[in-house]
Amino acid sequence: MSGAAGLPTDPHEKTPAAATTPAHTTTAAHTSTPAPAAPAPLPAPEPRPGGALSRPERRLHPLTPLRRAWAPVAVLLGWAVHDPNGAYRQLSALATGTLVLASVGVVLVACVYGVLSWWVTWFAVTESELRIRSGVLFRRTAHIRLDRLQAVDVTRPLLGRLVGVAKLKLDVVGAKSKDELAYLAEAEARVLRAELLARAAGHAPGEVRAVGEAERRVLWRVAPGQLAGSVLLSGGLFGSLCGAAFVSWLLWTASHSLWSIAVTAVPIVGGAATKLFRVYANAYDWTVGESPDGLRLDHGLLETAHETVPPGRVQSVRLVEPLLWRAFGWVRVELRVAGSQNSVLVPVAPYATGRALVARVLPGTGVPEPVRPPERARWRLAWWWRGQGLAVDAHLFVARRGLLRRTTSLVPHAKVQSVRFTQGPWERALGLASLAVDDGANRTIRARARAADEARAVFHAQADRSRTSRRASPHGQWPRERP
Repeated sequence: MSGAAGLPTDPHEKTPAAATTPAHTTTAAHTSTPAPAAPAPLPAPEPRPGGALSRPERRLHPLTPLRRAWAPVAVLLGWAVHDPNGAYRQLSALATGTLVLASVGVVLVACVYGVLSWWVTWFAVTESELRIRSGVLFRRTAHIRLDRLQAVDVTRPLLGRLVGVAKLKLDVVGAKSKDELAYLAEAEARVLRAELLARAAGHAPGEVRAVGEAERRVLWRVAPGQLAGSVLLSGGLFGSLCGAAFVSWLLWTASHSLWSIAVTAVPIVGGAATKLFRVYANAYDWTVGESPDGLRLDHGLLETAHETVPPGRVQSVRLVEPLLWRAFGWVRVELRVAGSQNSVLVPVAPYATGRALVARVLPGTGVPEPVRPPERARWRLAWWWRGQGLAVDAHLFVARRGLLRRTTSLVPHAKVQSVRFTQGPWERALGLASLAVDDGANRTIRARARAADEARAVFHAQADRSRTSRRASPHGQWPRERP
């Protein structure tokens, strides 16, 4: 037996004002010559989409052509990878002088393409949107509404840090991928980011430069030693070492050749070590700060990133506790934001700190302790039933699962889109049922093997909780109060 309830959302109806035209009455004198008719008034000019430009159109940094010049070279490399034999035959048939001239021609074409693509790319900030014009052969104009901005992130690749340029990434509601401006001077990128965030918060164009970038208060900084320990204890390296040992044992049993073992095991361990280093380098010096723009995340060793978690738009939060982390009391906090790619709030932190950060993301809430299912659930989930849990309070729907890798999911009632009650034949015989809620980021959180009466009560009460919480909570708009 199954049931589903769709939860209503707050209507935002806009009633257009009725257009009224005043009556014009003309009185003519009693003369033999009729008075000439008054000329019809000219229609008012329609406003341009996006409003007038608050700042003139600008180009990207002059070093941008060096990045875009790789496009023609990438086409040739793709041809060579797709048909290596044909590429080898074609290149072998060319004389040395012809090959040199062809190489010079490719370099020149790449340089010309890079310069042209930079020359035709412009961006400008209007009263209500950011415009980006680009394209050499096919023109593309992006109109990014400022009130639809989720976040504005600044990233600095390793080579970009050496020459003082940065990349601006724009996270927009409803967009599958981020638009970006690459590259800008670091100072210009910071100023433009502050301007876009202030404009998204509702400040007038004239106030933006006076507002500037909001101050940040550091909440938590991940220590390098703690980060290294969490990466090593995450299970990836341990699994790779076990796999390499097993493969080495099989090869030694079959061939007794150390060379075969080295050729096979070294790439496995090397690949795992490379992956772990990338994880460590990406999360190095992870800093969580708080500002009126939202929570700010700064991290990176080789490539630094400056990200923003938009206020009021977090759909759900997850607390992840791998088995080896629990001895140290560590937790990883993950976020689900509708239409955003930012998914990690902090890669590792003490459990108490993780709970405190959750309270910052979801103001006015705590983390209630989930309750296990009844003992008869072992006949439905074997010994895995001990890792299940459910808790519901005035603010959150909380579900826990997993024994080796414990995951606790928290969904504010205001973000619940639908709730489902399911009960199969085996669960019905045991007096059990399962619940599932969907958040605004298309994620499903399940609570399995609950007592049927409990699950049915939560199912029927969830619609009222979500409706009440949605009316009482703000609609995730950017705050206007900035220091």
